[in-house]
Amino acid sequence: MLVLTRREGESIRIGKDIVVHLNEISHFNGWPRARIGIEAPDDVLILRTELEERDGIAGTEQQDGKGS
Repeated sequence: MLVLTRREGESIRIGKDIVVHLNEISHFNGWPRARIGIEAPDDVLILRTELEERDGIAGTEQQDGKGS
């Protein structure tokens, strides 16, 4: 796992087609929160892991059989 530090307004590029933007850092009830934006092609499945685990969604496999 690669761990990076970013500031508000900065981005991370993954490959040629995916960009993760750190839009905003705020605090809610004393806890830090980060709002991120993800730019990716339509065929890239993006799921929040807590929903994937809760709903039993198989989000780790793409339709073409490749893992994500």
